[in-house]
Amino acid sequence: MFMRTAATFAAVVAISAALSAAAFAQQQDGEAAHSPIDLGKMTFAQKCSHCHGPNMVNSGTITPDLRRFPDDQPRFVTTVKQGKNGRMPPWGDILSDDEITALWAYVSSRRAQ
Repeated sequence: MFMRTAATFAAVVAISAALSAAAFAQQQDGEAAHSPIDLGKMTFAQKCSHCHGPNMVNSGTITPDLRRFPDDQPRFVTTVKQGKNGRMPPWGDILSDDEITALWAYVSSRRAQ
């Protein structure tokens, strides 16, 4: 009887550990795939790269090099939402607040040191 109980207990512990490890790995993958920087990078590629260049690399003559944008999130958000100087169109009706926040995370991660 003791051997059967011990074997059952060991099996339950092993299965629980395996399931916990699998759930943890899935959670880690899910978080990495949907980080704000990743979402910002995807949004940038779809909505911003046409003017600001792939990976924010452009000549800097028509549009600013966003890797040099100051560490000023309110200014960034206002510029994205309202546009700027008649050159940059407003995106406030197109992008969600979450997308703009993610764009800021991406731009900040690429800031020139």
